[in-house]
Amino acid sequence: MKRLISIVVSLGILAIIYSKIDFQGLIGVFQNCDRLWMAISLGMVVPLTLMTSWRLQQLMPRPGLLSFWEANKLTLAASVLNMVLPSKMGDIAKAYFIRDRGYLNGSLSLSLVVFEKSCDMLSLLLWCVFGLAIYSKQDILFWVMAAGVLVGLILGLLLLGSKKFADFFFKSAKKIAPKKPKKKLEKLHISWGEMHDYFWRDKQQLTQIALTSIFIWFLHLLQIWFFIFALNASVPFVANLALSPLAILAGLLPLTFAGVGTRDAALILFYQPFFNAQTGAALGLLCTSRYFLPAVGGLPFFGQYLANVRGTVKS
Repeated sequence: MKRLISIVVSLGILAIIYSKIDFQGLIGVFQNCDRLWMAISLGMVVPLTLMTSWRLQQLMPRPGLLSFWEANKLTLAASVLNMVLPSKMGDIAKAYFIRDRGYLNGSLSLSLVVFEKSCDMLSLLLWCVFGLAIYSKQDILFWVMAAGVLVGLILGLLLLGSKKFADFFFKSAKKIAPKKPKKKLEKLHISWGEMHDYFWRDKQQLTQIALTSIFIWFLHLLQIWFFIFALNASVPFVANLALSPLAILAGLLPLTFAGVGTRDAALILFYQPFFNAQTGAALGLLCTSRYFLPAVGGLPFFGQYLANVRGTVKS
């Protein structure tokens, strides 16, 4: 039912967007696009996947425990679930697959993936802070986003940086949570504590993963800039670094199907000083391809992992 509602919301937002723009103009944007820049921008999916897989490999307790090829397979398989789960929560499925393949026990594999996901989210929020710092239109939307970003960043840093605060947070959350979410919070609380013990004992690895996560998001933002080139539009590089993370964050809100609709509307809104709504809508479709292409590439591996899981359950 939640998935159905998110799909309906996405379709509703898209219907509103496309009812207000020139659809023939949208088709014309793609017909007149720069083919070379389109190939380059879409091809950025490859280095992004490779960098994300390398980060996963570096998170493992021992060098060589997870091969680079296996890390790529896990990353692509998780991309399949990212298309249907909100806020890219399909990445959490990597913990199950890592445990199922016998690389780590269940608790440590979840800790590892939770840490990876946390670094990923905090890195995006850091780029959002940069964007808000130079965003000139300080209207009510600006202040709402600024409040949300700052609260999320401070909360995330406290949860990652202070084990005492994390214990207080999870204990407080479990007191008010219903029965079913309470069990999930209990498991996450245990994994979060293990994650603190594991990662904070190696500050060099912690710094490496944090810097890698920030750089990966820089590549994501660079890809969006290349998309704009492909659409024969022009946006200053710094302006793109400021606006694109805010639009991506809007797409991660757990309201729509894979961010479709909210991300498109945010791109049209934020980039309206630089190009028209048709180009903004085209950019939204290209940004959706950033999630769709890895998901297509991950289907064979996801099917393989799923078959292994089913075989394990039957046995």
